[in-house]
Amino acid sequence: MNPWLRSRRVLASSCVGFQRMERHQFLSVIHERYRPRSYLEIGINDGLGLARSRTRTIGVDPDFCITAELACDLELVRATSDDFFARADAISWFPDGVVDFTFIDGLHLFEFVLRDFMNTERLSASTSVVVLDDVLPRSVSEAARHQHTLLWAGDTYKVTAVLERHRPDLTTLLLDTEPTGLLLVLGIDPTNTVLAERYDEIVAEVTTDDPQPVPDDILHRRAAADPRLVAGSPIWGELATARSTGAPAPPVEALRSLRGSAAPR
Repeated sequence: MNPWLRSRRVLASSCVGFQRMERHQFLSVIHERYRPRSYLEIGINDGLGLARSRTRTIGVDPDFCITAELACDLELVRATSDDFFARADAISWFPDGVVDFTFIDGLHLFEFVLRDFMNTERLSASTSVVVLDDVLPRSVSEAARHQHTLLWAGDTYKVTAVLERHRPDLTTLLLDTEPTGLLLVLGIDPTNTVLAERYDEIVAEVTTDDPQPVPDDILHRRAAADPRLVAGSPIWGELATARSTGAPAPPVEALRSLRGSAAPR
């Protein structure tokens, strides 16, 4: 294991009582360390995620109601994500025509989240970063396709296993953030069409009626990484350098060694 990762994993294992990182805190750190030129957020709601951005930004939501104070160069799009991505000029707001950083927090149903990822990836680059919300429900009720809890994750959690099975070329890492976890995806390939070609087959296989069969490893976050270790990785600077110089994307597979580094629940 990389010495940097080893030393920090040992540190994390000794801090069982520490306060867990909240999802927007993780987004803030990535904005600071990765310094994206463009940021796309699907499902902006009240704007708390957008408030972390200091770059050119697109926020998409059919029913947003911004209450947060924003400080980014912003285009707001009142539309569903499907309608947004169907536009030929969807990301014309971004001068380079590429999305560096995407946060997906749209409708909490597996098939919608998978489509959002597919559409995001084709507009991204090999050095881009994608983060998906609500992938670690804390109960079977919270994972229901039909919302009946105050906090709702839906069956979004299924996207992790689907990406690992159908896109092993990607580096995926579950993050133990509050309240309902994040999925970090690196190694983006905008030319890959596997998910699009298998989409109908995947949805038919994975979609089930409530109650959802949530694995214990998801409910107890056994494979999740400590987000502080991930946020502190040197990979963010390496990705930013490769992006700005046009160099090949750096290897990101070493981050997988952080799986299971989150404090026990």
